[in-house]
Amino acid sequence: MNIKGKSTTLQLLNFKSLPIRTFWITSIAFFLCFFAWFGIVPFMPDVVRDLGLTPDQKWNSIIVAVSGTVFARLLIGKLCDKYGPRICYTWLLTLGAIPVILLGFVQTPMQFIVCRLFIGFIGASFVITQFHTSIMFAPNIVGTANATSAGWGNLGGGANRLGMPLIAAAVVSFGIAETDAWRYSMIVAGVVCFLMGIVYFFFTRDTPNGNYKELKEKGQMPQAKKDEVSFLEAIKDYRVWLLFVVYAACFGMELTVYGTMDDYLQNTFQLERVTAGNLVMSFALMNIFARTLGGYFGDKFGKLKGLRGRVLFLAVILAVEGLMLSLFSGMTGLTFGIIFLVGFSLSVQMAEGATFSVVPFINKKAMGSISGIVGAGGNVGAFIAALVLKSKSAFAEKVAIAENKNLGAEAVNAAQALASSEAVSSGYFIIGIFVVFTAVMTLAIKFSTEDEKAVEKEMENIPAYN
Repeated sequence: MNIKGKSTTLQLLNFKSLPIRTFWITSIAFFLCFFAWFGIVPFMPDVVRDLGLTPDQKWNSIIVAVSGTVFARLLIGKLCDKYGPRICYTWLLTLGAIPVILLGFVQTPMQFIVCRLFIGFIGASFVITQFHTSIMFAPNIVGTANATSAGWGNLGGGANRLGMPLIAAAVVSFGIAETDAWRYSMIVAGVVCFLMGIVYFFFTRDTPNGNYKELKEKGQMPQAKKDEVSFLEAIKDYRVWLLFVVYAACFGMELTVYGTMDDYLQNTFQLERVTAGNLVMSFALMNIFARTLGGYFGDKFGKLKGLRGRVLFLAVILAVEGLMLSLFSGMTGLTFGIIFLVGFSLSVQMAEGATFSVVPFINKKAMGSISGIVGAGGNVGAFIAALVLKSKSAFAEKVAIAENKNLGAEAVNAAQALASSEAVSSGYFIIGIFVVFTAVMTLAIKFSTEDEKAVEKEMENIPAYN
């Protein structure tokens, strides 16, 4: 079934359907962007050694990698409204591939940090993916479609922990020195992103009814002046900024927690580096179903309670997320620590999916701008959370080193690990409380009676929904 070309179902193997083909292509593009965005993470010990990064420089590279995305997401949403997702994704992939490739040639810490800043721009791919699926799917399934495409795209952030070492191993098999394998791996990732940009241009369309350029020529698209009005309406809507904070509290916290979790598991539970890395990867790979669940239940609550139902589910799952992280922060035993970490992983990803089951209904005339603003919230949250953890951890580690410097390298390392563990644990607890507070704020998101009736009327034309 379809409404004005939009799909009312998510039949993943129906490749004759334009919305389904778009779903797959945009999900794969998003996956590759995330894969390249965090592709350097598995090689950080090699980078620290090769480039001589200090602890501050290492943390700064983590912070700029997520902060650069803020501006890109804000800009790309408005560009999507004006030029369409097809052209925007093509340019993002082809231009974004450049700093990914250049990372393989850096020689100094500053060059490394600058490249990570610009690589962060490809994180804006999330906005285009959500915008494109929102255009292609009807209200009854849009939350599930958005969540699934985003979740499968996010898999790139976990799959790189396995995929990048495999690429490095393949590179070494061709006679490249192991010390240079991380460089060639990033070059390969950049080239693949560039090629995906070409695929996006030739194999997708902006809407079920054609590309923006064609529709504008037929007079079926709003003029630039109306686009500006829609953008201004979006930034004046308090609900947009509440969702900005909501996404900071879910996606932002996921980015920061997973970015620091390897070291935390090693320092707190004395896990081996490989074991800790595999655990973090497995939690990231939960995106294959967890984010979809958030969108699915958002759609289901929307069926039962209308648009208000979507908001209520989002508030509940956010509260669960905050509770799970706060409880995890106090765990000293591995068994219960893993249980609460699994609970956090499941709920944070469901909250992300639930967020974008609400976003498409705020203002359909400025969907790109709204998606960009809300998406940017995730990276603002990650930036602030990373600063909090850096300030607490760096200070505690410096004190531990100073107090134990006369006891030998082994004692210094042990004291530094303990100090870092306690500082990050405290930071996780603070983050958890912030998320719970955000869950309460979410209840302030309201929809007018007219909005509710408009969606109800659209639902009446979807037999498959009943």
